[in-house]
Amino acid sequence: MGSLQRSYISRLLEACDIRLDGTRPFDITIHNEKVFDRVLTAGTLGLGETYMDGFWDASALDQTIYKLLVNDIKSRMPVDLALAWSALRGKLLNLQRLRAFEVGLKHYDIGNDIYEAMLDSRLVYSCGYWRSATSLEAAQEAKLDLICRKIGLEPGMRVLDIGSGWGGLLKFAAERYGVTGLGITVSQEQAAYANAHRDGLPIETRLQDYMSLDGKFDRIVSVGMFEHVGAKNYSAYMRKVSSLLCEDGIFLLHTIGGNITQSNGDPWSEKYIFPNGMLPSQRQVATASEGIFVMEDWHNFGADYDTTLMAWCANFDAAWPELSKSYDERFRRMWRYYLLSFAATFRARYAQLWQIVYTKSGLNGGYASLR
Repeated sequence: MGSLQRSYISRLLEACDIRLDGTRPFDITIHNEKVFDRVLTAGTLGLGETYMDGFWDASALDQTIYKLLVNDIKSRMPVDLALAWSALRGKLLNLQRLRAFEVGLKHYDIGNDIYEAMLDSRLVYSCGYWRSATSLEAAQEAKLDLICRKIGLEPGMRVLDIGSGWGGLLKFAAERYGVTGLGITVSQEQAAYANAHRDGLPIETRLQDYMSLDGKFDRIVSVGMFEHVGAKNYSAYMRKVSSLLCEDGIFLLHTIGGNITQSNGDPWSEKYIFPNGMLPSQRQVATASEGIFVMEDWHNFGADYDTTLMAWCANFDAAWPELSKSYDERFRRMWRYYLLSFAATFRARYAQLWQIVYTKSGLNGGYASLR
C-alpha cells in the first residue's frame, strides 16, 4: 500500500513540477514514508503536521507551497476530511464569540520575544506597504502613515484601534498627528506591552472584547483583526463600529480577504496558529456593511504580504539561535511553515489584503483616494 500511495502522490507532484527526492529548491525530500498516508487522509492538516514532525523537507518551502497552490493540487486530492469538519463546525457553531479570547492566549501571548525578534521596531504585526519601501521598517512606517492619511487625522481627534496589537499604530498616530487614542486587544501580553511603552502619550490599551466597548470616536481603525470576527458576526461587528463612530467620522478596515465565500479557515492554521480564524470574502464584507456604511475606497495590496512574510521569516531564522533556548525544533518548523505557506498563499493571489474606508453617510464633495 505504501508504494502505491507514494506513486500516487508522486504523480500529483509531477503535475506541479515538483519531484520527490529531487535536487531543486522546491523539490520535496522524504524522511518518513508515513507522510503519504497522513496527507491522503488528513489533507492540508496532514501536510502541515508531517512537516512539523520532520517527515519531509523542501529547502525553498514557500516555492513548494506556491507551486501546489497555482497548480490547484487540492482539486485532485481525495476528500479532505479535516477541511470538511472545519466547514461543518463553522456552519453550526459561533466559536469567535464563544471563545473570543482564545486567539490571544494561543497566538499573541506565546511570547513577546518571538515578535520582538521577527517584527519591526514598533511590533507591527500586519502587512507592510512596500510601494516605495526597501526594508521592513520602512514598509511598516509607510503603512502606518498611509492609514493616518486615509482617515484624515488632525490634532485633538479621538481614535479607536480595534485589535490594537502592541500599540504601534496608536503611538505613531499620537506622535505624528497629535491625536488621543484607545486600543483594545484580546491579548494580555499585547496590552501590557503597549501600556508600558506609550512614553507619556495620551493613549491607552485595554484588554477588552470589541462588543463590550462604549463611547464615541472621531476615527476608528481595525488592522488585522477582522480575520478573527467570524462570518456569523460580520454584520454585528459593522453595527457596533457604527455605534462607536461619530456621525462625521471615518472608519478604516484593514483585513486579509479570501477569494471565495466560506465560513471556516484552513484546518492546520486553525489548529496551530489562529484558532477560529477565517478570511472574509468581498461579498461577505459588502453584505455586512450594506445599509450601515458608505464605502468610500477599497484598496488591495495583497502582494505586499508576500514580501512582508518573507522578511518576518528571515528575521525569525536569524534570531533562532537565541530563540532556541526557549522553543523546541517542532515549534521552529511550525512557525516557518506558517510564515512561508502564508507567503506562498499571497504570492499565488489566493488571499488579498484590503484597506476599506467607510463613512456613515458619505463625505460631502467625495473622498480623495490615497495610495
